Amino acid sequence: MDPTIDAELVVDARSGDVGAFTRLVERYRAPALRFAYGIAGDEAEDAVQEAFTKAYRNLGTFRPGAAFRPWLFTIVANEARNRRRSMSRRASLELRVRDQPVTPAGGSDAVAVEQEQRRMLVAAVNNLSEHHREVVALRFFAGLTESETAEVLACPAGTAKSRLSRALDHLRAALGEEVRL
Repeated sequence: MDPTIDAELVVDARSGDVGAFTRLVERYRAPALRFAYGIAGDEAEDAVQEAFTKAYRNLGTFRPGAAFRPWLFTIVANEARNRRRSMSRRASLELRVRDQPVTPAGGSDAVAVEQEQRRMLVAAVNNLSEHHREVVALRFFAGLTESETAEVLACPAGTAKSRLSRALDHLRAALGEEVRL
């Protein structure tokens, strides 16, 4: 995503152009949902909607010249964490890894294998600690860069990188094979 376009849209939205903010929502809705699912499961839709509402209301606090994406994903992370905390402990966390289904070449056996691999990956990510699940969701499901991930997590880039490395180590151990996200 082009940060220059984001900056222009933010300026317009701050001036009252609702259409400009709508374009920002369109740009970031899908990656925000993928990220929020990594934290809050079935509550992701509500978390993202509330995050966009809060972002719109707080555009006045957005620092001109700052990157919009990490600022927005910080709000999404907070909302998703709040939703997760409010969920019943007995509720199952459903993680959606990607928006589009993968259709592997081959017959129904290949599809069944792919679905089982996805189910295993979902379960493994689901069992990670909160900070490991978040860093995986930010980097792989939302597609943020290392520096953006660190900014959203409010930690140094080295910390975010080491958390991701540890999270991938946990996934490799849980899956017993090389992790390919």
